[in-house]
Amino acid sequence: MVIVSWGRVAVTAALVLALAACGEPDDNAPHQGSETPKAMTVRVVTTDTISSLDPAGPYDAGSRTVQANLYQTLLTIMPGKPTPVPDAADCQFDSPTTYTCSLKEGLTFPNGHELTSSDVKFSFERMLRLRTPNGPAALFTSVTSVSTPDDLTAVFNLRRPDARLPYLLTTTAGSIVDQEFYPPNKLLDTKAMGSGPYQLSAYKPGNAITLARFDGYKGPRGSRNDGIEITLLKDSTALYQAITTGKADLAFHGFGPSMLDKLRKSDQVQVVESDYAAIRFFAFQMKSLTARKPAVRRAVAQLIDRPAIVKKAYGDHVTPLYSVVPPGFGGQADAFKTEYQEPSKVAAAAILKQAGIAVPVPLTVGWTPVEYGTGAKNEVLELKRQLEASGLFKVTLRSAEWPQYQQATRAGAYDLYHGGWIPEYPDADDYLAPFVRTGAVFNNGYRSAAAAALLDQETTEQNGLERDELLGQLQGVIATDAPVIPSWQGRFTVVAGKNLENVATALNPLSFLYLSGLRL
Repeated sequence: MVIVSWGRVAVTAALVLALAACGEPDDNAPHQGSETPKAMTVRVVTTDTISSLDPAGPYDAGSRTVQANLYQTLLTIMPGKPTPVPDAADCQFDSPTTYTCSLKEGLTFPNGHELTSSDVKFSFERMLRLRTPNGPAALFTSVTSVSTPDDLTAVFNLRRPDARLPYLLTTTAGSIVDQEFYPPNKLLDTKAMGSGPYQLSAYKPGNAITLARFDGYKGPRGSRNDGIEITLLKDSTALYQAITTGKADLAFHGFGPSMLDKLRKSDQVQVVESDYAAIRFFAFQMKSLTARKPAVRRAVAQLIDRPAIVKKAYGDHVTPLYSVVPPGFGGQADAFKTEYQEPSKVAAAAILKQAGIAVPVPLTVGWTPVEYGTGAKNEVLELKRQLEASGLFKVTLRSAEWPQYQQATRAGAYDLYHGGWIPEYPDADDYLAPFVRTGAVFNNGYRSAAAAALLDQETTEQNGLERDELLGQLQGVIATDAPVIPSWQGRFTVVAGKNLENVATALNPLSFLYLSGLRL
């Protein structure tokens, strides 16, 4: 889509030059006595909050949208390309524990300071030293140091091989800041000095932020507009009014399903969607004697009807998911569809019978009413209906508010519990490690020597094709063991005015926006 758009611009530019050469007027040139063309400023509204402009600070979606446009990273991921490409640098592994990045020449910050390898070293060492709560430092635990052989070379020295590093460097956690502008031992929440497509023009915390195009940016995300005005709104009603009355060109984060359905019927706006990295799942807690039985877990996996859940609980606003890794990530495989085919009462009954398990099996399912959205209740009710309709299970639903729910899941209060996950970096590993690695965020007691070995292998494997194969095998092990059963993948939806171009290219699966491609 980006290539097509650029091609159209290039052809148009060539035509204008040709007409000008033939004596035709150039409508893009200033006319005598005319006013200077108005700047192309894109007005954006959202219900997000911005916690910090500092990329070493909190790692929430609202902050990332701003940081992704103010700062440059060494590598980036462009629309339609699943693997990292150069932004500020070209990088490669020189050895399994040495990753070298060669910076582009002539990089600068908006204040005129040169961007050198010293700024890269400072940025990463500062982020790792600050270790802000809810910040990104935990992503780079494999990095021991950054060395700088010369002004254009930064070398990441690793304590262990880490094939995830190129993907980690595309996140806002890898943003490069000006070492002469930033204090080394504290955050700079309300100011910014990066080398990205935009520079900070004005900021009223909790209210609005204005970005102006930075013409000195050298990378693949050069701005095609003059600037961005982001206004932070309180609720979905204000969001809806802003986009439908023409007061905003783009609105995101805050629309409910019914409101989106209404907007889809309007001929005044465009509703644009992309796959969203958020997933929902049901996880077994291995402290439960019932959950420890592989046949019980496999029988549940054999019965779950994902399209029915998606339709009845979410009105088809989400997508059925057949792996803990959603489509769009390297190595993804629909392992649960391969393992269990279609929902089947007969197949599930055979699994339980072969294991000598009497039916109906009592099963306690936990859920929380707020944290995972308004559809969570209907989702667990539909799961209960499906399992009990088979005659193989007797389900008891139990709910708790957050954080009591977190405590209950860890304590083993449920056999099976509803959960959700949004990855921190754009790689399949961040969907697998939380369930497999000991001490990870979803530490439900699952232990598998085969899964652990595959996780270690894919983390260190530098050959992309071989790593994808390992990732696929690991998803297969999880599908066979069924310690967690994926349910659905979300969609990232934005609403834009009819005249706004290139909206789809702005959407990042991690739920933030790259705004430089937008045009009016």
